[in-house]
Amino acid sequence: MNASASRWCVLIPCLNEEAAIARVINSVLALNLSVIVVDDGSTDRTIEIVQQLPVTLLRHTQRMGKGEALRTGFREALRQGFEAVVTMDGDGQHLAADIPRIVRAAQRYPNHIVVGARMLDREQQPKGRRFANAFADWGISWACAQPVADTQSGQRWYPRAALDLVDLPAENFVFEAAILIAASRQEHLGVVSVPIASRYEGEFRLSHFSPVRDVTRITVYTVKQILHYGGVRRAYRRSRETPVIVGDVPNAVFGNAKAAGG
Repeated sequence: MNASASRWCVLIPCLNEEAAIARVINSVLALNLSVIVVDDGSTDRTIEIVQQLPVTLLRHTQRMGKGEALRTGFREALRQGFEAVVTMDGDGQHLAADIPRIVRAAQRYPNHIVVGARMLDREQQPKGRRFANAFADWGISWACAQPVADTQSGQRWYPRAALDLVDLPAENFVFEAAILIAASRQEHLGVVSVPIASRYEGEFRLSHFSPVRDVTRITVYTVKQILHYGGVRRAYRRSRETPVIVGDVPNAVFGNAKAAGG
């Protein structure tokens, strides 16, 4: 699928993001893009803030986890006729300014998931989180049978073939790993990465990601998938290849954001 010819939108799952959500959404709207926000049972002012903005807002009455928030968003994007989505978190760690680069990479590499990989300013990333991410990259790349840089990043381009995996039986943060694995092994999609900044300094709220609980869940799921797909040694060898990192792509390829975003 050609990104330049497809209708796509930005999907923002959020939970208790009153401090940042207005700034995040407005930065995306400034690019003249369509936005879907899925609130996962916030108990602060997040809903009140988002309701004032020209976006599609879907609400979970109680917390159901990031996986279900993404699932709800994927279904809504498909219902509205979008063929791809760019996801980003609502806490301000992802920048709308990186979206054009991610989309241009998708244009350059059709039939790929594009990951905004936190490869810049990595010294800001806490050591524990950096180790957990490196461990996840090692295992999930093995399960994907291809190298993936920053498997834990929530800023991604998902083409239609990935959106169609919406009903994968995986919850919480495992869902994002499950999408990468199933897209790689079942849909034969490639994965490329665009370098973005690691942004941990500043007034970010405490992460909803638990390094112990969620890494354990992801690890168990990943091991099961490695065994499920078989060809364990071959998959490992392929996972150790050099990941595709997309640097600068000419700005002209992005075109008009309004036309692209629908």
